[in-house]
Amino acid sequence: MNDGHHEQGLTSLRVATYNIHHGADVADRLDLARTAAVIAASGAGLVGLQEVDRHWSERSAFADQAGWLAERLEMRVVYAANLDLHPVAVGQERRQYGTAILSRYPIRSFVNSSLPGVQGGEPRGFLAAEVDLASGQGAPQPLCFATTHLSEASPRAREKEAARIRELLGPTPRRTIVTGDLNALPGTPELKLLTEVLVDAWSAVHAAEEDAGYTFSAAQPERRIDYVLVSPDITVEAVRVRTDVDASDHLPLVADLTW
Repeated sequence: MNDGHHEQGLTSLRVATYNIHHGADVADRLDLARTAAVIAASGAGLVGLQEVDRHWSERSAFADQAGWLAERLEMRVVYAANLDLHPVAVGQERRQYGTAILSRYPIRSFVNSSLPGVQGGEPRGFLAAEVDLASGQGAPQPLCFATTHLSEASPRAREKEAARIRELLGPTPRRTIVTGDLNALPGTPELKLLTEVLVDAWSAVHAAEEDAGYTFSAAQPERRIDYVLVSPDITVEAVRVRTDVDASDHLPLVADLTW
């Protein structure tokens, strides 16, 4: 698929979602260059990332991972810090951890909306960007591209988070793509809250393979918890899990879309 291609009124786009585990693999070996190579090989023009460090700690060499990946891949980036802590020492950068969106297209605006959580739990957010697929050629083609990382604390926590995302999306979302590590299996109440207004890309193409599409763990895939969800006006042409990579403890999910 020619990503971002426009022909006879049809637009095609490749997107991906990837929990990068702060650039470390299942053996906790840090190698952000390997993460970048996986993203580049996907061919995606829009990528939702989760578990992204920004000056966080020694585990990621205090790097700005979102900025580094964007520069390495020559992509635009927006970052959302769901954890935002004071620096280790005065004068250093704040320690942040959250989600990011990489884009080959202009990002017109973005917002990170806080999600309701459980007391004492890790804060979660819904990062949504308005992207212009026209890239300066012809009339703007706005698209809402979002990413999130739902709680692993409990199904009830995820239900509250999913309900808030659904409120943010509205009853009839259009030209909208939601990606992320939802920490929820297919058919769970929290996922149904979202699939009542969005289409699960994997199910749209692999209806007879609901027990496949595993994205976790990378070492022994046995759960489908990473998703690309699209509004009903977007057609899912293909979707696949990259099972040949080991840069994270998750596997990336890549989808080809048209409208």
